[in-house]
Amino acid sequence: MKPRTRRFAWIAAGLAVLGLAAALVLNAFQSNLVFFFTPSQVAAKEAPQGRAFRIGGMVVAGSLAREPDTLTVRFRVTDTAQTVPVVYTGLLPDLFREGKGVVAQGSLGPDGVFRATEVLAKHDENYMPPDAKSAIESARNGSTTATSMKSLRTGSGEKP
Repeated sequence: MKPRTRRFAWIAAGLAVLGLAAALVLNAFQSNLVFFFTPSQVAAKEAPQGRAFRIGGMVVAGSLAREPDTLTVRFRVTDTAQTVPVVYTGLLPDLFREGKGVVAQGSLGPDGVFRATEVLAKHDENYMPPDAKSAIESARNGSTTATSMKSLRTGSGEKP
């Protein structure tokens, strides 16, 4: 094989390996991509069925109910315009309270109940995720489409 042909083969092989690596990275990124929706967007059926996403808002006061002898908790999340029931099995964060901001990750069941796999509470009394804050403000103004979907990457280490 001529040196020129061998060099071309190495270049082609290198580009193929680089293309494969890029495809794997993009596939991993796509599987970790989670979109944020408000309760108004979920009620308007803008949220995906059967795919994980995040829902954020305020925990409705008086809606927290714990099932006896299990770690299952039921509560409702609102953006002041719409309310979505949430079911979560596991330990809640220490800062989780009724009337406070929350972001839950999971999927929407066919019965309209959000089944959370992770619940995140805010850090202090002044913090609210920017997406949740703008969603609540737009819901108060009566505009459910003013809040665009924001992608949040899971595992990024950022907690609301």
